[in-house]
Amino acid sequence: MLELLLRTLAQGGTYSYGDLANTLGVGDELLQQMIEDLARMGYLRALEDSCQGKCEACSVSRVCAIGSRGQVWSLTEKGSQAAQRME
Repeated sequence: MLELLLRTLAQGGTYSYGDLANTLGVGDELLQQMIEDLARMGYLRALEDSCQGKCEACSVSRVCAIGSRGQVWSLTEKGSQAAQRME
């Protein structure tokens, strides 16, 4: 299931938790755990507040959740390479 999540994220775009949960057929809590697992393994990283001031150039600025309840995640180089190997 983690591989499917990683491949889905590697396709690009932005996803809400609800969209991803529906795509994978899992609940929000399991999806959150899966994302945290991928982050611990070095495949995802959370975007921090350090990106403030760069919003106009950011591809996710319309749906950005920094500073609110949500979280924005990005594939790491390791995550991108792993997803390519799965193809």
